Amino acid sequence: MVETLIDAALRLIQEHYIFPAKAGVLAERVRAGDYGGLDEAALCERLTGVFHDVTADKHLRLRVRGPEMHDALTEEQIIAAYRERLKTVAYGIAKVERLEGNVGLLELREIPEAGMGGHAIAAAMAQLAHTAALVIDLRECRGGAPNGVNFLVSYFFPDDGTHLIDIYDGPSGVTRQYWSLAHLPGERYLDRPIVVLTSGTTFSGGEDLAYTVQTHGRATVVGETTRGGAHPTTVFALSPTVEVTVPIARSISPVTGTNWEGTGVVPDVGCPAADALDHALRHLRAGR
Repeated sequence: MVETLIDAALRLIQEHYIFPAKAGVLAERVRAGDYGGLDEAALCERLTGVFHDVTADKHLRLRVRGPEMHDALTEEQIIAAYRERLKTVAYGIAKVERLEGNVGLLELREIPEAGMGGHAIAAAMAQLAHTAALVIDLRECRGGAPNGVNFLVSYFFPDDGTHLIDIYDGPSGVTRQYWSLAHLPGERYLDRPIVVLTSGTTFSGGEDLAYTVQTHGRATVVGETTRGGAHPTTVFALSPTVEVTVPIARSISPVTGTNWEGTGVVPDVGCPAADALDHALRHLRAGR
């Protein structure tokens, strides 16, 4: 069983990983290891450690699937399950508030796919539309959908003329450009300061948002350097109970020509994550 899982994981990584040369080196390292006596959870942890040692790619991982995923699901069922999960977590929106001084606060735990959660993002932005400044709290944001990030970030630019980010898809060889959207529900959030809060937990889609508004000069990032994961992924089932997540794409900023993979998003104002909101509010007061 262990050998079957390893063989299946390595085959999928070699077929789909965004950096094929690393996949070959990874296969050699994995096959040189001893995994006898490990249960599924321990095997996943051990192999993920090897994956990270070889590639330094935090998105590449093996894990035990949740009980709800043990039965084979169709693509339609997976989409339906994602849609239902978004509802249970309020579409990733943990908090929408007005703070003292008419400062808006938007706390996100994840960034939903635009077609499923865009209405919730739009509703949050409507509540914050007439604030004097905005704080976006991504300290517990562990990811999200690229088109959801694009949807939210578009509120901070005046029209559809801003090239925000590209995503190169390895399997197809196609690069998709993401530009600010021409049409949005409600008012855009323009000509007012934005501060983004980050932590060492902020990852993936959360980093995409922070990096994009930072590199375009639209926001100040306050807090800690983020985890450093810039590779969109696909999840493959290896068995009813184990899955492998494989990065199949690479984010590329049109401003920097690179991304935050491995380095994280480095804050403009560094401080412990727990103090980031206080620092952000002081920063905003100083700018008035």
